[in-house]
Amino acid sequence: MTPRATYRLQFHKDFTFADAQGLISYLDALGVSHIYASPITTARRGSTHGYDVTDPTQVNPELGGEEGLRQLAAALHERDMGLIIDIVPNHMGIAGGENPWWQDVLENGQSSAYACYFDIDWRARLLMPVLGSPLAEAISEGNVRLVEADGRLHLQLYGETLFPLRPDDPVHLSDDAPARYDPETALGREALTVLVERQHYRLAYWRTANDQINWRRFFSINELAGLRIEDPAVFEAVHALPFRLFADGLIDGVRVDHVDGLTDPAGYCRDLVSGLEAAGKGRKPYVVVEKILAPGEHVPADWPIDGTSGYDFMREVTALLHNTDGMAQLGAFWREISGRPADFAEEELLARQQLLAWQFESQLEDCVEAFCDLTSAQNDLAWIPRAMLRRAIERLLWVFPVYRTYGNGGSAPPEDAAIRETAGKAARKLAGPGEAPIIDHILAWLAGTGPGDPEITSEAVRRFQQLSAPIAAKAVEDTAFYRHGVLLSANEVGSDPARPALSIDAFHAAMAHRAARQPQAMLSLATHDHKRGPDARARLAVLSDIPDRWAAQVRSWMMLMGPDAMGVDPADIYMLLQTLVGAWDESAETDPWAFLSRLQAWQEKAVREAKLHSSWAAPDADYEARYKALAAALLTGPDCADFRETFRAFRQAIAPAAEANSLAQTALLMLAPGIPDIYQGSELEDFSLVDPDNRRPVDYALRQKLLTARAVAPTKQALVRDILAIRRKNARLFTTGEYLPLVVEGPRAGHIIAFARSIDKTQLICAVAVGLGEALTGSKRALPSSEWWADTRIKTEGVTLSAAEAFRNGVAYIR
Repeated sequence: MTPRATYRLQFHKDFTFADAQGLISYLDALGVSHIYASPITTARRGSTHGYDVTDPTQVNPELGGEEGLRQLAAALHERDMGLIIDIVPNHMGIAGGENPWWQDVLENGQSSAYACYFDIDWRARLLMPVLGSPLAEAISEGNVRLVEADGRLHLQLYGETLFPLRPDDPVHLSDDAPARYDPETALGREALTVLVERQHYRLAYWRTANDQINWRRFFSINELAGLRIEDPAVFEAVHALPFRLFADGLIDGVRVDHVDGLTDPAGYCRDLVSGLEAAGKGRKPYVVVEKILAPGEHVPADWPIDGTSGYDFMREVTALLHNTDGMAQLGAFWREISGRPADFAEEELLARQQLLAWQFESQLEDCVEAFCDLTSAQNDLAWIPRAMLRRAIERLLWVFPVYRTYGNGGSAPPEDAAIRETAGKAARKLAGPGEAPIIDHILAWLAGTGPGDPEITSEAVRRFQQLSAPIAAKAVEDTAFYRHGVLLSANEVGSDPARPALSIDAFHAAMAHRAARQPQAMLSLATHDHKRGPDARARLAVLSDIPDRWAAQVRSWMMLMGPDAMGVDPADIYMLLQTLVGAWDESAETDPWAFLSRLQAWQEKAVREAKLHSSWAAPDADYEARYKALAAALLTGPDCADFRETFRAFRQAIAPAAEANSLAQTALLMLAPGIPDIYQGSELEDFSLVDPDNRRPVDYALRQKLLTARAVAPTKQALVRDILAIRRKNARLFTTGEYLPLVVEGPRAGHIIAFARSIDKTQLICAVAVGLGEALTGSKRALPSSEWWADTRIKTEGVTLSAAEAFRNGVAYIR
């Protein structure tokens, strides 16, 4: 069953399948057809997200187990609704000794039945960077001990985690092993050191991971180990459960997490879809993938899937709300106030250079080694020094315009050609004299046209592609996005702050392409990974319509701060002010201390991710304390009463424009080609910040009450309900219908997105008003006056519609 609209739920021990079952009647009334579930397989105990999977073969008992899942599915089916699940084929959680596959690898090394399941370089012992200090120090401090548990001997770290000993270790024959290996004595410490060093793994100080790790992690997270899903045995083991659930009719499809981490995403997608179809005896599954698409990038045509999970739509609709001229003015103001570049490309390049050096040295060395194997086997290329190859690879990774390409060493999809050309052009500008040809050789191998043994070539290409993706994620989204503060609504997962605004024509082109190529792709405005909720972004987007007024207000606020701002980077102050504008909600007034706690959690994460004044690896407690103290003063300090008064006035002034933006993007989510997804709770206003703030418990009782009381339902929730009711009655129109841009004429034509959804003889006329920030700021009206619209007109088939009439009752017009 193809979804009509999905509703994302984050499952964990405090929100189970039984809790979801209690929401089905509400979701049905809202107009949702499918629950879209976070990962349901067994994850690390207490996991709040489920992506740290420890056993992909079982439904997580903390969520209700398989019996609870079956009851949920049955309750959904009673209302002709369905279930889509999130699956995690790229990695597994390995922390805490809870993963049986990984524990077997630790115990038995390369002879383990699961050794081939993980992407491990077995030329050295398996590095386990789990110690808080060097090994000798950890042993001396008693943080590594030999203990007996469950009738077996283990190494115990920090009084908690147990590491198995190899089965052939002589210690198993000792009757007094724990006493002889007591770290309280010199002889015990010496014996314990020898014991540790003869295991299949090497216990190491956590700071060694980035330079020495010999297995593929998820990005730079030591607790998540990469899977070799390209191995048929691994694929079957990981997917046996979803295949069985699909065969039993419990699920209708899957969302694939981090598809770009896989060796061969195209081959994986083919195997996944064919496996599901075989399990379902020909029933077509709904399959989307989590993929960050750069502007102009599309899912390769040979992937037999429905599309992405919607980050690309989130980028497009948010960029549509940004004023191009206003963004330029905000860029100049950012440069003035921060001293940092307004051009995001400069910020991105620096972050890529730093993160490649800081966090991915080991992976980079493996990549260089793989290309050295290629060149050394070619008589005419054997002269190329390793250092020269390294520099060429580095420069490509510094400027790579997308997460990755998809060649296999022997061929590459046509879509990759433009990407390689763009990367090559940028990398050559950074190359040393005479070294540009080395970049060309690497690009040829990525294209599948370079010389060399196919197996060696494939390995080199794999190494590069599985490195370019985490560099993009960690350097751009998890570093540069926290350094670049021109307008924070442009710094969202999947966005490109270098191209923060999108014209109406470009938006139409993107929607028409989606309708033609992937009409059932998922559309999102909010996710479990977003940095700011959709309504926070909508409110911040207003600032691009009023840049002069905003700049004047910021200068005034900074003068009001006085000594509270001493010792805090003005760039951080400016981003704090934007965050206050975006995140301020009712709780900020009713419970300022709770709001402050959320805000300070964001501050800590923001400065550590930026890695300029603090970091996760080396936190600067003094700087973080000063920054948090400033937030406390602004929200609760008696000396900042004037700030709070003017802040409330400014927020109230932009409220009508912010609401208009919110409703506009919500209407487009529901009307554009694709399957709209509603992230849990975001049918009401969502001003959340980055995780864990965006995963807080949702007040469903309030939402049910408001939906039932139709007359007083909040505008956003009512808009969702009303458009989903139209989708319910005209399913084919939205799943396979055309997207036809309509002509808009008149002085305000640049403020209207008008299009028709059409199939057979059925046509729906849609118009959405955008860019109303300047018109509505300071206004008491929720909509511009008819005089403002003047004689702006929307032209449909033989009929001309007055914009003033169309938008008399709201920012969305549907006929």
